[in-house]
Amino acid sequence: MNDARPNACREPVGTAIAAALSECDAYAKVRKARKVARDWRLSRLAFAFPDEMPERPGRPERPELLAPRHMPRRGRAQSLRGRIALFHSLAHIEFVAIDLALDMAGRFGAQMGEEFVGDFLAVAADEAMHFVLLDRHLATLGSKYGDLPAHDGLWTSAHATRYDVAARLVVVPMVLEARGLDVTPMMIERLRQAGDLRGERILSRVLDDEIRHVSAGSKHFFALCDERATDPRNLWKVLRNAHFDGPVNPPFNDSARRSAGLSREFYAEVE
Repeated sequence: MNDARPNACREPVGTAIAAALSECDAYAKVRKARKVARDWRLSRLAFAFPDEMPERPGRPERPELLAPRHMPRRGRAQSLRGRIALFHSLAHIEFVAIDLALDMAGRFGAQMGEEFVGDFLAVAADEAMHFVLLDRHLATLGSKYGDLPAHDGLWTSAHATRYDVAARLVVVPMVLEARGLDVTPMMIERLRQAGDLRGERILSRVLDDEIRHVSAGSKHFFALCDERATDPRNLWKVLRNAHFDGPVNPPFNDSARRSAGLSREFYAEVE
């Protein structure tokens, strides 16, 4: 049932988002992210943003964060060691993705509106669920989140765009998450070959959800371009070149990208 109380009697959504972002414990962050998404969906939170988003989200003591160039090689997915490293890396990506979605909603929500907030809180709830599924699978392999080092490159890339919602939409859903659409089918196939059917099902679920996440980013980016009377393909390329240092290389999952609103015209020239 929706909450009929006036805005003044309800907690501001920005306050709830900032609290979830600041949480250091991994599973407490999962619970807070899912709660803020649920409370927003049920109209229990007011559309108000009195709190600034933290410059850095809360992080657990482990995993140890290393520079990307210092990360050890994962090894082959066919080996137990390689699969542990793979799923630990994926769990960390999904954990950081919770913060990226929360920060998107909390930092730019007042500017972008209620639908934007709802879309990215739903993304945060999905990422929280993905993290739990991956960490539980790690447990079946004899490991857990935090046992291996990880890197902070995803947050660093996103944080550089904190003053421009269009740049953030390009870098996070339309580049970083879109890259996941490209590489996840190959990981699924390797897990199938290794006989890890549970891991294969988890990544298939993640892939389906990530198409929706990229689609949410594309939708709001196109809406911004309409407001600014700007060609979205040109702006995407300008912002991508300005704010993303890494390569955007093939192979591309063209069908998944197309389903998410990214035609090949967006990335063919940056291969």
